[in-house]
Amino acid sequence: MNATSTTSSASDSISTAEIDASCRVPLFTLFVSGAVWLVVASVFGLIASIKFHAPGFLSDCPFLTYGRVHPVATNALVYGFAVQAGLGVALWIIARMGGAKVAQPWLIAVGAKLWNFGLTIGVIGILAGDSTGFENLEIPRYGVVFLSMGYLLIAFFTLVTLHNRKERDLGPSQWFLLAALFWFPWIYFTANYLLLSHSPVRGVTQAVLAWWYSGNLHLVWFGLVGLGALSHFFDEAKSFGCTRSRNLALFIFWTVILFASWSGIPPSAPVPAWMPALSTVARVLMIIPVLALLVDFNQLVETWKFGPSRLSPMETRTALGSLPDYGDSRFVGFGIFAFLMSWAMVSISSIPAIAAVTNFTWFTVAQSQLNIFGFFSMFMFFWIYAIVPQVTGIQWPCAKSVRRHFWLAAVGIVLIVLPLAIGGLIEGFNSHNTKMSNVDVAKNALNFLRISTLGELLILVGNLMLLGNLIGLSVRYYKIHFVPVYQQATVELKPVEAKP
Repeated sequence: MNATSTTSSASDSISTAEIDASCRVPLFTLFVSGAVWLVVASVFGLIASIKFHAPGFLSDCPFLTYGRVHPVATNALVYGFAVQAGLGVALWIIARMGGAKVAQPWLIAVGAKLWNFGLTIGVIGILAGDSTGFENLEIPRYGVVFLSMGYLLIAFFTLVTLHNRKERDLGPSQWFLLAALFWFPWIYFTANYLLLSHSPVRGVTQAVLAWWYSGNLHLVWFGLVGLGALSHFFDEAKSFGCTRSRNLALFIFWTVILFASWSGIPPSAPVPAWMPALSTVARVLMIIPVLALLVDFNQLVETWKFGPSRLSPMETRTALGSLPDYGDSRFVGFGIFAFLMSWAMVSISSIPAIAAVTNFTWFTVAQSQLNIFGFFSMFMFFWIYAIVPQVTGIQWPCAKSVRRHFWLAAVGIVLIVLPLAIGGLIEGFNSHNTKMSNVDVAKNALNFLRISTLGELLILVGNLMLLGNLIGLSVRYYKIHFVPVYQQATVELKPVEAKP
């Protein structure tokens, strides 16, 4: 009986190469299109940043006013890159962790194309002046229809892949990613239905819903996907003798969902007092998952150094640089630091005495940029550089550009976040100075905005490197796998030369 079950188990097992091959088509679609949208977001973000300290820049073009280029940059970054990269990474991790091939990869690719089509017509609508006016929900209804169909296709077959898994026990990374798959459609469809339907809610309820959606998107959904990707990185560290507490991972999971989901209402919102009060408490309590992640990471490093592997500090640094055998794990290190800092900024700035200074300043923009660029995007960069060579069997055309991309992204993020945070604090203190006019307060922030524009430029260059690497690898894959097949298929069609 045991021999039979062992033979059956061996025959049912699926190799890693087969799993990666099943991921190839949907991941190429999601990652390449995501990289294209990332460059689009950087270009429009750079234009929006320049317009703050040079209002005459492109002022003769009505399609490129700040009220249009800023929403385009935000939506291209969030829905063009972040959501697609997050779904691609989640699909690969779920397939790998479950030991199952991706279910219907071509239909997932079709869903990705529908998503990109909806985003494209939505962005065109925003540039044409057809924005909804709600932050992070500017895409018109005709674009939302295609976005919804595309997401449902991708998420459904990702769930089917999870259902077909050979490893039935769910790991921490799968908890986070599974919750994220359900969380996004819940918040996105709810917000769009209540705000953009034929009979939307009225009055102050609209603002409350928009804040609720933005808070859940930036903190809960990005948090779940980002921490899920980080959990898989921690799981890979087990091969070096590292251990982590499963209960602590579960604690982080529930505290993120419990506290971050209530944190969207600003402290100064003109709504019933219990709403911002509840949101303030939730924001302050968000420090709990931050501290729990610190403990989790510290335990991982300690067992790495002194556990069964008994690595020396130099060996630990060497292992960190090559864990897993994927890409530059400095992306992960920077992402962890950015997560801790951005969520700590949310908690600290919610304290009423501090909120009185930071509200309506560039400080809140700095926190948002650190969360999406520093935390989420850096994790996604790592996994894109890690996954693509495995699913294609081809190394990156320019390996050095991976390291250059990291430094450009890291320096660019610092040049965006640090000046905006400092400038926001100065702006907040100056706004309470009765001797300074609003014009003087705005003028004092110009130098900080100019520095942040330099950061936007560096990030754009780094994003172009990512896109160039993906295009270069796609060309190499085509030459290796498709050109020989085409030549072999057409060799019989070539006319035979007559012998003399």
